[in-house]
Amino acid sequence: MGKTLFDKVWEEHVVDSIPNGPSILYIDKHLIHEVTSPQAFDGINSRKINVFRPDRTIATADHNVPTENQHLPIKEELSRKQVEKLTANCKEHNIKLYGLGHKYQGIVHVIGPELGLTQPGMTIVCGDSHTSTHGAFGSIAFGIGTSEVEMVLSTQCILQNKPKTMRIEINGELNSGVYSKDIILYIISKISASGGTGYFVEYAGSAIEKLSMESRMTICNMSIEMGARGGMIAPDEITYKYLKDKEFAPRGIELDKKIKYWNKLRSDADANYDKVLKFDAEDIQPMITYGTNPGMGIKIDEEIPSSAINSSKHSFEKSLRYMGINSGDKLKNKKIDYVFIGSCTNSRIEDLRTAADIIKGKTKSPHVNAWVIPGSKSVERAAINEGLDKVFVDAGFDFRQPGCSACLAMNEDKIPKGKYCLSTSNRNFEGRQGPGSRTFLASPATAALSAISGHVSDVRDYL
Repeated sequence: MGKTLFDKVWEEHVVDSIPNGPSILYIDKHLIHEVTSPQAFDGINSRKINVFRPDRTIATADHNVPTENQHLPIKEELSRKQVEKLTANCKEHNIKLYGLGHKYQGIVHVIGPELGLTQPGMTIVCGDSHTSTHGAFGSIAFGIGTSEVEMVLSTQCILQNKPKTMRIEINGELNSGVYSKDIILYIISKISASGGTGYFVEYAGSAIEKLSMESRMTICNMSIEMGARGGMIAPDEITYKYLKDKEFAPRGIELDKKIKYWNKLRSDADANYDKVLKFDAEDIQPMITYGTNPGMGIKIDEEIPSSAINSSKHSFEKSLRYMGINSGDKLKNKKIDYVFIGSCTNSRIEDLRTAADIIKGKTKSPHVNAWVIPGSKSVERAAINEGLDKVFVDAGFDFRQPGCSACLAMNEDKIPKGKYCLSTSNRNFEGRQGPGSRTFLASPATAALSAISGHVSDVRDYL
């Protein structure tokens, strides 16, 4: 019997297995940030032990950081203390920190890939659910809790029960105006926000194979939004081309050796999955969410349904009340108040280019507040070098500094109560972007066009 991509990477990293229990899994790369690490460091300090492999740990500040005036002290007290604590802990334990002011600072799931720290065949963890992003490189990457962060800091291993495997194939040609964000929102709308619970997902098929690395990252990023433990895509020439010349990626002969190994990281033809799902690329249209979980999504020109998969009547109706909409309504042409282009899902240079192509030469609607937040200092520099910042500013957008920003109400960038935000982020939970805020999830293209029109717009009309 052949092996899946997941099986191959998993088995390479099992240190030992507990009979009728979890496996001890070795972790190649541990990513940390200011929110979920302080208690973990307190734990190892109280036990008077050191970080076991500081060279395998990379830190950055992203969740709580302001996206304006980053050269000034952080105003919000808790945020300032968390960032200061991260700085002190990294200094004490000799961990590389890309803090505010560092040329590599940014959202943890953006800087890992763009610096070449994320590579095929790795195991990668972080105290953040969207660690699944890194699976786009053919790695096993998943989020962990604070107690598990302490476990990895102290042992470079983690106890994990092996999840089931699911294969999701997307075959065929994508329609015009359809982006990777639409693909993943479509999948989640079909299987629900809990349809992947207990599984590690491998994405495959002709439509997936043609995607850029940045598009693949968007898809793997939102694997967690279907309840999956993580998502992954087999590495290929697109992966290797992306990694070439990255700051910390292998080079020359060493890269050639790595590629020989990476080429083996694909599922065997006779591999057995616990579940296989297949979708036609031609059925995917520009998508938008209407409710309060990512599974409540529709094609942008469809009516809001009268029920949702795996949702009780009570919770479904509660969601619509919170969002101020009704079954049978259409979101297309609905007025919006905010547009947020950013987050670890859609803040890479490819996303900013897509948005800028639509925005160039236009002006945002007067009643819309539009924010563009690059995912890292590297993305910010690239955008400035390409003149994208000027495109956004000339159109009336706020082009800010890197951070998680309005993805979550943990910093100064919040959506006011009752206001509608069309967001390129990953979650539309109640209050996710601010107490009482209302979130529609969509692609950067949909967000950009909607900022110009002032209402939810179909990018196909523009194209």
